[in-house]
Amino acid sequence: MSTVSVSTRHNFSAGPAILPREVFEQAAQAILDFNGSGLSLLEVSHRGADFVAVMDESFRLVKEILGLPEGYHVLFVGGGASSQFFMVPQNLLGEGDAAAYVNTGTWATNAIKEARAFGDIRVVASSESEQFTHIPKSYQVPDDCRYLHITSNNTIFGTQYHEWPECSVPLVCDMSSDIFSRPIPIERFGLIYAGAQKNLGPAGVTLVIVREDMLGRATRHIPTMLDYRTHIKKESMYNTPPVFPIYVSMLTLRWIKAQGGLSAMEARNRAKAACLYAEIDRNALFRGTTAPEDRSWMNATFVLRDEKLNDAFLAMCKEAGIVGLKGHRSVGGFRASMYNALPLESVEALVMVMRAMEEKHG
Repeated sequence: MSTVSVSTRHNFSAGPAILPREVFEQAAQAILDFNGSGLSLLEVSHRGADFVAVMDESFRLVKEILGLPEGYHVLFVGGGASSQFFMVPQNLLGEGDAAAYVNTGTWATNAIKEARAFGDIRVVASSESEQFTHIPKSYQVPDDCRYLHITSNNTIFGTQYHEWPECSVPLVCDMSSDIFSRPIPIERFGLIYAGAQKNLGPAGVTLVIVREDMLGRATRHIPTMLDYRTHIKKESMYNTPPVFPIYVSMLTLRWIKAQGGLSAMEARNRAKAACLYAEIDRNALFRGTTAPEDRSWMNATFVLRDEKLNDAFLAMCKEAGIVGLKGHRSVGGFRASMYNALPLESVEALVMVMRAMEEKHG
């Protein structure tokens, strides 16, 4: 196997982000000179016309790409998706209200923990006893619950919802690691939140999409900065917003639209996942770690059947310019994160290394 140029990198890291090269280039230019102003994006007024235009276009593109109907609000807030673990129940649950949660991994576990401070939280299904290797399928959601909270994609364990739960209550979904990767039935969701740092932009901003009728039940005092209505009223500029992550998110949304929107993203991501999982299943040295029907398109998790070969495999990956392949520290193994911007060619490069491993050690 020939050694690639040191400038060639196939980035399978789970985060903070892998974004299109053109987005990085445009963002870098804006740091030096934003819109020909002679000033950096980082030093212009966030209330000036140039940045207000960025906010307006970002809102418009989110609505257009997702096909949001009337009645939904788009927000850009700080605090990361982990802050939404408590902001969601704090804003959506009134006194005595209940909410249903499905536990499919670390981030769902954390969301459940935080939500319990604000209402009657019912864990209606969990795959924890099976080490989160699948998405629970058969469970009932009580009709008196305000919402059902799910985590659409699990970065650590490599599972993803490919069919949305059927229930009588609105879905609330943490889509941090697969937002904008495929079309979704938006009308079934009362609220979606997503940290930008996978498919949308740099760490530092969180996208929240909330339906108007989800709000207004909470009678408790909600601190001003934690109240969704504050950010709706002030169009995400109650205080100085994280201007750079929002600007990069706008550029990425432009790229998604130019590529053909969510249908094109789905085709792109299906092709990458099919390529890698076919090799995992074919190659006798490797084994996938999740139920085949729940395999994530974004984060493929797998192991070598003989762990003694791990270092040799990583060395061959390094030679091929492949980075970020180690599994999460809590589970080990390998994790190939294949976010929207990762090209199919990178997946093919990984498959070539896996085949070279088989030739050498099979």
